[in-house]
Formats: sequence, C-alpha cells, structure tokens
Amino acid sequence: MKLFPKHNKQKANHIPGELVHIGKRHAEETRLSFIDYDSETYQERILQKVDEAYQTKGSKKINWLNVDGLHDMLIMEKILSHFDIHPLVMEDLLNVHQRPKMEDLDAYLFIVLKMISFDNVTNDIHWEQVSFILSKNYLITFQEKPGDVFESVRERLRKSKGRIRKLSCDYLAYALIDAVIDNYYVVLESISEKIEAVENEVVANPSSQILNEIHQLKKHMMLLRKAVWPLREVVNNLIRTESPIIKKETIPFIKDLYDHTIQVTDSIDTFKEMLTGLMDLYLSNISNRMNEVMKVLTIFAAIFIPLTFVAGIYGMNFDFMPELKWKYSYFVLWGIWFLIGGGMLGYFKKKKWL
Repeated sequence: MKLFPKHNKQKANHIPGELVHIGKRHAEETRLSFIDYDSETYQERILQKVDEAYQTKGSKKINWLNVDGLHDMLIMEKILSHFDIHPLVMEDLLNVHQRPKMEDLDAYLFIVLKMISFDNVTNDIHWEQVSFILSKNYLITFQEKPGDVFESVRERLRKSKGRIRKLSCDYLAYALIDAVIDNYYVVLESISEKIEAVENEVVANPSSQILNEIHQLKKHMMLLRKAVWPLREVVNNLIRTESPIIKKETIPFIKDLYDHTIQVTDSIDTFKEMLTGLMDLYLSNISNRMNEVMKVLTIFAAIFIPLTFVAGIYGMNFDFMPELKWKYSYFVLWGIWFLIGGGMLGYFKKKKWL
C-alpha cells in the first residue's frame, strides 16, 4: 500500500456504478466459501456457484458468504443482482483503495476495513481491503486474496464456543471486525520490537542503514494511521446507527471495539513520536561523533603548530645560526619538541579535553 496510491487513472472514463476491479489480482480464481448456522446446527462448504448461496437467502439461519478474489466480474455481477447490492456500493467494493467507512443503505450496511500483516523478514506491512455487506440474516465478506485473520472466528463457530452461535448476524460481523482490530495489536507488537532494536543500534552504532530503517518505520506509521484513524468513525457510526440490523444487545460489544480502536490509534501516535525522537537521537549521535573527530584533529593540529614553528625557524637558510654548529643541537631540538608536545598533552588532559 502506497502513501498516495496512483489509481485515479484506472477510474478515468468509467461510468459511475460500472463494475471494474481497481487493484492487483492476488488470486488465481475467485473462491466462494459459505457457512450457515444457528444455535443447534452448523454447516461449512466451498461453493461452485453463487446461486448455491442465494438459495438459502430466505433461511432463518445465519448465512456467511466469503469471497476471496475480486477480479471475476461475472461472479460479482451475479452477487450484485442476487443480493440487490447497489452498483455504486459494488464499485466501491471493487476499488481496493477505499478509505475505511460505513454506509447505511437501509436493507444492509456496507463496511470497508483494512486488514494488515507484518513481514518480520522484509519488515514490510502487507495491506488488504476487506468489505462487509451486512443484512439481517446475511453477511457477505469480500477479500482480495485467500488467507485472513478470521480463522479464530470460524473455529468458535465450529465448536460453538461462547455466544457467537446464539446471537444474530450483527454479532458475527462484530466478531470479524474485532479479529481485524486485534490483529493490529499483533502488527504493532512486531513494530515495537523493531523500534526497540533500532533504538539500540542508534545508540551503539548509528549508520546510514539505521537511518533507512527509521524512515521505513515512519512510513509504516503514517500508513497505519491512515488505515486506523477512519476506523474510529466506522465503529462510532455502528454504535450510533438506528438501523434495525444492529441489535441492542450487540452495542456494548461494539463500544468495546471503539475502545480498542482508540488504543491502537494512541499506540500509533506514540510510535510516531518515538521514531521522531530516534531520528533526533541519530542526528545528535552523528553530530557528537563528528565533534569528537574534529576535537581530536584540532588537538593534534594544536600540538604540531609550535613544533612546526620551531622546525620552520631552523629550516631557514641563514649562514649565522650558532645552534647549527653545536655538536648536540640536533638532540636538544628533539628534546624541546618532546617537551612542548608532552606539556601540551598534559595540559589538555588536565582540562579533560582528551
């Protein structure tokens, strides 16, 4: 994910509501996974056609359709027509550079989030847009590629852990959003460890490579803030919405989500300040090291100035210099040089300049 993604040219000359996938293709083919359940029963399967999910639309069970891969326009058109999704919503869904948001369209809620992961080998953050279509008994999630942070939720559904199979579809959406936000903590913990390692390197051995790592981490923080800051508005809108899709008993859980979002935002701001401090510390250390080098060079120059002066006097081509005729003048001159150099070194040490 770039700080300023250059995707506007992909949208040029397209009719509003036209189905165009804007983003990279991350999956070989679109994969449809389907879960339907209630407090007593649970079924999970891979669908070959969208129509199989549509057949259970009127069921009283909770139905969750997950779509991995957004490039197949034929499947997207079928989902749009089968589930009465507005073309503008589908257009936003297929544009993977959306800002996190929540829209209430009466029959369903449209939610966009950013799912992230951290690569400890390359120190890169990987981004993926996750979209939700939430109705009374139906939830459709759209992902760019297979693999997500929802496996813990699926496991709770399979084993009927907690209250998830006893509550309505909005609680399922809450559980999935909570999984996305909880994964932010995992990413932030990895970045925190990286910042700590960089801090130790800045103090012990500042180098241009460390400077590059600080810049990379600062960029990550800016991108994280760009993804997380609008999430506060999304969760707050879910709390305040008057849509009957969000049940009263789910509101306390969503309020807890809001608290988690605030904590993540505060952590990001703290890390940004820490990285700014590390940058200042790096520049200060480099400046101090340069001052130390200049101090040593200046001291050596100060010692050699009087020695050069004496050598310059006796290097002049005058005929009448009585010291030139003395038997021990050469050794005396060396003695004077040593006395001058040693005296200056002793003085510098006394002043703690060395």
